[in-house]
Formats: sequence, C-alpha cells, structure tokens
Amino acid sequence: MHPTGSTIAPSNWTMTHPSTFILLGIPGLEAAHVWISIPFCSVYILSLLGNGLLLAVIKTEPSLHEPMYLFLSMLALANLVISTTTLPKTLCIFWFRDQAIHTNACLAQIYLIHSISTMESGFMLAMSFDRYVSICNPLRHSAILTNQVVAKIGLGIVMRGAVLLGPHLFLLQRLPYCRTNVISQTYCEFMALVKLACADTMVMSAHSLVVAFLTAGLGFILIVLSLILILRAVFRLPSKEAGRKSLRTCSSQVCVLLVFYTPAFFSFLSHLFGHVAPHVHILIANMYLLFPPMMNPIIYEVRTPGIRQRMLHFLGVKPA
Repeated sequence: MHPTGSTIAPSNWTMTHPSTFILLGIPGLEAAHVWISIPFCSVYILSLLGNGLLLAVIKTEPSLHEPMYLFLSMLALANLVISTTTLPKTLCIFWFRDQAIHTNACLAQIYLIHSISTMESGFMLAMSFDRYVSICNPLRHSAILTNQVVAKIGLGIVMRGAVLLGPHLFLLQRLPYCRTNVISQTYCEFMALVKLACADTMVMSAHSLVVAFLTAGLGFILIVLSLILILRAVFRLPSKEAGRKSLRTCSSQVCVLLVFYTPAFFSFLSHLFGHVAPHVHILIANMYLLFPPMMNPIIYEVRTPGIRQRMLHFLGVKPA
C-alpha cells in the first residue's frame, strides 16, 4: 500500500472520477525529498519577500505610480499567486508525505498555473509596449498610457488568461480517469492528468497547443519584436546618455524575458521528445514555476535605479 494509504493499484482501479489524486513528488529521489525541500523553501521565501517588498514600495512611493511600475506591480502580484499555488503543497509532500490532493484542488492548481502564466506573459508584453512608447514617442507617452488605459490593459490581460484557460477546467472535469489516480509530479500538471485519462484526448491536446501558441508563443514573438523596435529607436537617439539609459531599461526586460521563457522552453522540449529522465523533467517543470517569481523582483531592484533607491529608503538603509 502507498504511504498515504490512498492509492489503489492500477490493476484494481475502477473509479472513473476519483475524489483525490496522489502526488508522488519526485520519483526516484524520495530519500532526498527533505534535502530538496531546502532550496525549494528558500526560493519560495525569497519570492514572497521580493515581490511583497516590490509591491509595498510601488504602492507607497507616488513617483513610481507610472505605467511601467504599475505593470510591474501586476507582474509581482501574479508571481506571488503562482508561487503560492504550488509551493505549500509541494513542501507538504517533502516534509510530511502528505501526497493526497482533492480533485477540485488539483483542477484549481492546473487552472491557476496556466491562467496566471498567461497573465505573466501579458504583463511583460504590456511593459515592453510601455517602453516602446516611452522611447519612440516620449512626448505623447503620458497621453497614450493614462491610468485609465493602464487599468483597461491590465483588466484585459486578466480576462484573457481567465477565459482562454476556462475550457481546460471544463474538459478535465469530464474526463474518465480509469487507469490510476497517481501523478508523478510535485503539483497537478495538465499533461500529466491528460495521460491518466482513458478517453480520446486529441481535441483537448489540440486546444492546449492552440492556447499555448496564442498566449506564450505569440506573446514571446510580440515582446521580441517590440524590443527590436526599441533598440532601433535607441540607436537613433541623438544623446548617448539617453541611449545608455534606455538600454539599461531594455536590459531588464531582456533578463526577465530570458528568466521566464528559458525554463518554459526546456519544459516544453522535455514533454515533446520524452527522452528526459522523469526526475529531471519534474525539476525543470518546477524551475519554470519557481525561478521567475524569485528572479523578477531581484532583476528590477538591481537594474532599475528608481526602484533600488526607493527600496533602500523603504528599508531604512539609505536616504532617498
């Protein structure tokens, strides 16, 4: 019997709509779960502190109530949500072997992971658009990106993530899971759950690919395009100092872009080719969810003088 006492052997599995699923954690590395939990917990704490501090500084500092920082605060909030969606349960698996998760909680995890990831790519695209307008059309920046426009863009990004990923939840609820209720992962993953189904999942897989392209893929293309246009405009600026300042801002965008999309790219490749050891795939998938929320506030706090100075002042380290 499984340590949780909740798993039924696949040969005796007859329930098509289980009330719970079993998350194994990282198969093959069970003996090291406690040690693996140390970096996981450290990353989670840094994510909470970094994004929480970033939100507090932006909220309390009127000079940071500009479109770029407002979009950055939306990204920080999304980072907090996506970290908290998975890490507490993962740590429970590592520390207490609490591997059972209710079906509704499992589906909620999948929905939040995919919808929030979609929102994150949207917020990064909005930040790139803000930089493009700021550099290419600085005189009209405040007229184009008013607070009302920023709020509408933010609401549109949230609605896009919520609506596009809605069918995932609807389709997963109706699938029969007649093989097993065991998921070899630290959290509920869309493709892992689809593989447990004993029904035709071609439509669902096709929908998932289309959504992935319309959100992450298209978002990546548009962000890269905006950065190319920004760089072209920067190199045409008459002032070298203005060019250097603009490049510093762009470098932060590029760093965040790499931090967000690199783990996602490797996770996608491991799914596509399937020749990766299971524990490696699981670690890559977790890195995709954990690494960006930790790194994003660090990148902007280190590379953006305005945020860095206000944060030091907020912490009482250095006067603004």
